[in-house]
Amino acid sequence: MLISRIFVLYRERSSFFVELFIQHLHITFLAVTLITVIGLTVGILMTRNRWLAGGILRVTSFLFTIPSIALFGVLVSLTGIGLKSALIAIVLYGLLPMIRNTYTGLTEVDREIVEAAVGMGSTPAQLLFRIQLPLAFPVIFSGFRTMVVMTIALGGIASFIGAGGMGRAIWRGISTNFPEMTIAGSLLIAALAIFTDYLLGMIERLVRYRYLGEGGEKHEA
Repeated sequence: MLISRIFVLYRERSSFFVELFIQHLHITFLAVTLITVIGLTVGILMTRNRWLAGGILRVTSFLFTIPSIALFGVLVSLTGIGLKSALIAIVLYGLLPMIRNTYTGLTEVDREIVEAAVGMGSTPAQLLFRIQLPLAFPVIFSGFRTMVVMTIALGGIASFIGAGGMGRAIWRGISTNFPEMTIAGSLLIAALAIFTDYLLGMIERLVRYRYLGEGGEKHEA
């Protein structure tokens, strides 16, 4: 039976899968860190210039439509095989939800609250970090959650250009006509994405309750 053969493979090649799993976590962590820093920074800057915001959103939306294999292929010819090309591609894909949600969350902050804070003498930095970002945080976190799950999934393709990760098991299974290996690698990526999404979903519910008061009855129950 296929399922039993997969579990036997996990047991017999446990060290191999653990190594790939750690590599996958490393790639994901690096990409998520870069996307978060760049996405927050760009999203904040976009609120200062609406013309710039429109241009950036169009560019990131366009990048999102490019097939991942095609983008990886282009980057390999420019930056070579390895982790660098993989990170660039994953970061480019992950920027859209992070930038869009940061920009949307900040622009949707109630103007009366902003004007009241300005009237009380808040500096631009105080306004951003004490008023706007906390109020926009639930929307930003929603984009962060989407981005993280996307990054985990895209990390599976990173090994196709020599970056390591669970995609190595998938690629080895495909190249050697070993379906158990392909499915085993795919299941681990899916399990990591599902678990992470579930964990971030719980955190998101707490964030929305904390900042927006949503789901209060369920939370208290």
